[in-house]
Amino acid sequence: MDSVPDIVDFVLYLLGVLSVVVWAIIIMKSWAWYKSRNETNHFLSEWQQVRTIYELPKLIAKSNSSFARLCNAGMDAMNAVMANSVLRRNERQEVILLSLRQQAYEEHKRMDGGVAVLASIGSTAPFIGLFGTVWGIMNALKTITATGSAGLDVVAGPIGEALIATAIGIATAVPAVLAYNYFMRRQKVHRADMEQVASRFQSLLTQSGMEG
Repeated sequence: MDSVPDIVDFVLYLLGVLSVVVWAIIIMKSWAWYKSRNETNHFLSEWQQVRTIYELPKLIAKSNSSFARLCNAGMDAMNAVMANSVLRRNERQEVILLSLRQQAYEEHKRMDGGVAVLASIGSTAPFIGLFGTVWGIMNALKTITATGSAGLDVVAGPIGEALIATAIGIATAVPAVLAYNYFMRRQKVHRADMEQVASRFQSLLTQSGMEG
């Protein structure tokens, strides 16, 4: 019976580790989004002033944003297809579009890192805490059976430990779920901006006559 409380202790330890993981991801992702926002705002403000495809290399060179990397991938694809005289116009467009989509996917994946972990912890932590609670109550019932006493001094310790497991489970899950929802909203906006930049890149490409 001495091994029974060890299960609850393990649950509490596991929830503590998960809580540390949650806050570590929140801090790292928040910093990453903060840097990305500054780089993005600077790039997009100058991006609106671009009128021809020939102005892009200068803008790309002085930016480290995901949008600059997207445009750079498009420029590389454009240079490659223009050097290939075998490709027809529609084939050149497809190659450039595929390159933009691949780079956009890489940028999305870069910003998605860690978000799935938040979702997993947010959905499982309450149940892990509940498991600790149930196990603690079972321990209390076994103690009552063994001692033949249901006094407060007998059951207070195991039940209190059980309730702590539930509380820590909820305390771990709440910030994980809130952070997950926040980062998902940020990613949704980022994806929309990425699509707009890709569309305007293609528009600049067409206006400059580089696809022909």
